[in-house]
Amino acid sequence: MRTMSVINPRRARTRYAGIALSKTTGMVFVLPALILFAIFILYPLLTALSYSFFDWTGILRGDFSGLNNYVTLFTTLPYSEQLPNAFMHNVVLFIGAMLFQNTIGLGLATLLHRVRRFKRFFQTMYTLPYLVSPLVVGYLWSLMLSPLFGPVNSILRGIGLGDLAQPWLGNPQTAIWVVVFVTAWQWVGFPVLLYGAALGGIPEEIDEAASLDGASSWQRFRDITFPMLIPAIGTVSVLTFIGAMEAFAIPYALGGSQGSPAGATDVLSLMFYRTAFESGSTNAIGTSSAIATLLFLFIFGVSILITWLLSRAERRLY
Repeated sequence: MRTMSVINPRRARTRYAGIALSKTTGMVFVLPALILFAIFILYPLLTALSYSFFDWTGILRGDFSGLNNYVTLFTTLPYSEQLPNAFMHNVVLFIGAMLFQNTIGLGLATLLHRVRRFKRFFQTMYTLPYLVSPLVVGYLWSLMLSPLFGPVNSILRGIGLGDLAQPWLGNPQTAIWVVVFVTAWQWVGFPVLLYGAALGGIPEEIDEAASLDGASSWQRFRDITFPMLIPAIGTVSVLTFIGAMEAFAIPYALGGSQGSPAGATDVLSLMFYRTAFESGSTNAIGTSSAIATLLFLFIFGVSILITWLLSRAERRLY
């Protein structure tokens, strides 16, 4: 004979009430973060977007101009020359960070994962630079690279490589690569920490089993470790992209607001700063807001694309 279970109405109401209470409690804890996000992130973004659709006379808003401020950026000098130049330098910063900063960070994290002694010491040493203000780091490197009294050129001359000594920040051919190097030097500890945490989450039994099957260290890293690091690589890649496109402090410290020499270190954030505060244009608010909006839309769109591509790659591996 089939028996039917009878649901206790009081128990069901108690359970549903507990679920509703837990959701309410969660919203209470999330609400402060949402309020701060709305005030300091969402509101400024929407304000900049609205400003970009109007003409401005100083701080007085004029008539609705539609996309005129955006058209000005691509058709009117000096914006039409500065915009692609600054954008390409941001791209160079991102590529340089991916090639040097993140590759070296992954290598150091892998070595530290295998070395037990002094592991915490080296992790601390690698992460110390990014705890310092980027402006301070930039100014210190500008002093060290000085052609007059900088220790870098002095060391090169002292070891017989005087032909390599040059005004690193005064040469348009080398200035942007100095920015790439200093940025990578400061932030290399960030991927070291993230990759180190990801490596610590990989079960050692998998690596040991592959070793017993005769796999070499490189084969184990290529076929086991690296695929399991894809989520961490995705996170580091997106954050690196955002940081490279928003770069301001180090380029400003090394090349000033004009991106010296001759715009060789100019980036989009510097262009926004000059347009908003140094251009002297009566429509500075409208034009600079258009730059900020374009920068945000590009960062947001490419970040979503990178996340989607890496998630697809992760699903294929598993």
